Amino acid sequence: MNTPPSPPGVERTDESAVQIGALVPLTRPGWVEAGRHLLAGLELAVRDVNDAGGIVGRPLELVVRDTAADPRRAAAAVDELARLGVAALAGEYHSVVARAAAARADALGLPFLCSSAVLDALTEQPTEWVARLAPAQSHGWRIYADFLLGAGHSRIAVAAEPSVYWASGARILRDHLAPRGGAVIELDMRALAPTAVCDELVDSRATALLLLVGHPEPAVSIVRSVRHDQRLAGIMIGAPAGQPEFAEWATLLGDDSAAIPFLRYLPERLGPLGARVETALRERLAEAPSFVAFEGYDTVAVLADVLRSHGVDRARIAESWPCVAVEGTRGQIRFSRTPGISVWQGAWTPVQVVDRDPAEPDRFRILHTG
Repeated sequence: MNTPPSPPGVERTDESAVQIGALVPLTRPGWVEAGRHLLAGLELAVRDVNDAGGIVGRPLELVVRDTAADPRRAAAAVDELARLGVAALAGEYHSVVARAAAARADALGLPFLCSSAVLDALTEQPTEWVARLAPAQSHGWRIYADFLLGAGHSRIAVAAEPSVYWASGARILRDHLAPRGGAVIELDMRALAPTAVCDELVDSRATALLLLVGHPEPAVSIVRSVRHDQRLAGIMIGAPAGQPEFAEWATLLGDDSAAIPFLRYLPERLGPLGARVETALRERLAEAPSFVAFEGYDTVAVLADVLRSHGVDRARIAESWPCVAVEGTRGQIRFSRTPGISVWQGAWTPVQVVDRDPAEPDRFRILHTG
């Protein structure tokens, strides 16, 4: 039903199958846990499509490639998958990696439905070949900024690593907070050790620190340093990119993992399809599924609908984005052109700001919705 990652030339495929290339971070330095959840959603949807008769009688098949959070590796995988004849691409979690894949897919004329990456400028120029399910970064991070203001935080420090994604996030926060009396103080993590962050926070009089850094490091070390510095007992730590979403966060940090708000793309209550998929994903993952797993499922659901309606011709698939109307796990999925966004953008899924409950770190609390 799907093919595990394998070297070029060692594919085990059904010649009658309709193939989708899947880009997923499965090894370090990629966010492996996110990749595992994304792949679980993709695979479950493929199983459901095939159980329902496939694509007009033909089985649907994933051809999986590990991007390992490496843009060059992702671009090479797009080239390889295009040569193998996949009808479309799906997946990817890391925004910088998805941007490299999207640029290559656009150049080759290969439809790409990006599952999870949120960077607004997923391609340098507007493209007809790429669509995206996840809410754009500017949408979600503005909601996060509103949460910060509502919680009484106007002096926000960001511990940031160099990256297009982190720089974009800091700019969105600054642009949204400044007209409302807020200030963003950037701490360059190329120059600061996690322990030195504490001194900077004291000097800056910030009331909140946002982690715009990689997982698990240096995020975990920063949290430990701040949480155990008595001078910073009242500071809020936040992680808009979602580091606390996955179980590894709680495993590594224990009680320190709680009360760190992050963005999650789920409704307060799932409908019948979402509830059924949640049960199946929980069984497959042996843990509660993250929103990333639902994004994976919805990606295949959309592509299967398009393939049934428009066939496997790549140009016809790309032309179909504005015609999509699919019931997903978190609501109706449609695509449109959104100002400032270079790809076909899925209508916004619900956005939540949540954290892990200090009384029960395995339970999430909804703090704000948008």
